[in-house]
Amino acid sequence: MPSTTVYNMAGEAVGELELNEQVFGITPHIPVLHQVVTAQLVNRRQGTVSTKRRGEVSGGNKKPYRQKGTGRARQGSIRAPHFRHGGVVFGPRPRVYHHDVPRKMRRLAIRSALSDKVANNRLIVVDRLQLERPRTKDMLEVLNKLPVGDSKRVLLMLPRRDENVLLSARNIPGTKVEHVCAINVVELLKHDSVIMPVPAVRWLEYVFGEGLSAEEASRRIAEAEGEVEAQAETAAHVEPQNEANADTEGTGDSKEE
Repeated sequence: MPSTTVYNMAGEAVGELELNEQVFGITPHIPVLHQVVTAQLVNRRQGTVSTKRRGEVSGGNKKPYRQKGTGRARQGSIRAPHFRHGGVVFGPRPRVYHHDVPRKMRRLAIRSALSDKVANNRLIVVDRLQLERPRTKDMLEVLNKLPVGDSKRVLLMLPRRDENVLLSARNIPGTKVEHVCAINVVELLKHDSVIMPVPAVRWLEYVFGEGLSAEEASRRIAEAEGEVEAQAETAAHVEPQNEANADTEGTGDSKEE
């Protein structure tokens, strides 16, 4: 089973995370990657380009000059293709470039891209990725501390929208922030390194490993984070109480003496 190191925002290794082998440990399927990338790029084309044929260009309804007696070649319209401002022959017309890709192929391509990142140590997992305020300098400090190496393009994938992270990273060249729901093969392959917190990794494992829907995966992540926060709050309340009890017991012992 593949695993990766978990870092904090200071760039320190804080643990090890085991990854789902079906999502992060398969052999990349290059032909499927090529087909999915090609289809995704083709589907971005609007297909709205259009040229006017000779029947669509305004004017030219009148014969420019008489048929015979001028010594010139006979012409019927000044909007013929060989005239300036004339119509276009076989020019581009609006068309649909959309190409459907089976769902299994899309998912296999995403799992192949993720597995390639893990195999080449280009997937960086952090325990959390949060900023107190939107500031580009703070985001640069975080990126410089993480082991991104010589990566010129970095993709940050978040389990939920975070305005502070989004605003802090949008002015950094080569850095892009995406919601984990918007994961796609082109962005994964275009960026050298991918940074994501642990909840984003779990979301990918739920969706691409266990076959859950995006909504169900997000709900489970929210429940898990809620339990962690509740445990942290409980621990924060218990510690002062324990200290107070210890002080009380110590005072009682001294009085008895």
